[in-house]
Amino acid sequence: MADADLNMNAIVHAAVRRDLARMETALRAFPAGDQQRARALQRAWSTLWNQLHHHHVGEDTHVFPYVRSLGPAVLDPALVDAMEAEHEAMSSSMQGATAAIDALATDPSAANASAAASAVAAAAQVTDAHLVHEETDVVPVIAARMETPEWKAVEKQLRKGSPRHTGEMFAWLQDGAEPRVQQSLGALVPAPVRFVLSRVFGRSYHREVAPVWR
Repeated sequence: MADADLNMNAIVHAAVRRDLARMETALRAFPAGDQQRARALQRAWSTLWNQLHHHHVGEDTHVFPYVRSLGPAVLDPALVDAMEAEHEAMSSSMQGATAAIDALATDPSAANASAAASAVAAAAQVTDAHLVHEETDVVPVIAARMETPEWKAVEKQLRKGSPRHTGEMFAWLQDGAEPRVQQSLGALVPAPVRFVLSRVFGRSYHREVAPVWR
């Protein structure tokens, strides 16, 4: 893999950062009283939170136990404790933003839009701090062991999921992705597979979510 390529974890992180940014931007520009727009943003947020939650459940269930198994000579157990605590803080902040966006969908006022934008900004700050911490201190440990049987077994577990969820994920990952992300995803997953997952199993994303960002 070339230095410019991103692995799947980095591609997911890029999609999370992208959606947090464009959600805040959309809320800052929200036209007061537009309930249809509010509900569309609510649907888009639900997709982001579903994908991020699924990603982090996979880490909690498979990745963190794996890095703990490497022992303290490789990775300080306190670092994994910190990762897990950050997941909890991130979940709390995302749930707070969810409540604010749900309130906007019920009452699409300027005040609720502003409150939702602030809640998303706060969630983005907490989430990005965790992603940076993980990318800096955990990812290099895994990167050095990606060809080992033990990590391959973890990857196999991480790839499990329903066709619908996986299809939505691939549609979401590619929607508005930067060229480097698109190129890296193309290097990891053949174009026909990406097409079927995104356009067939992920067709509801293209119908219900992608138009929100156009």
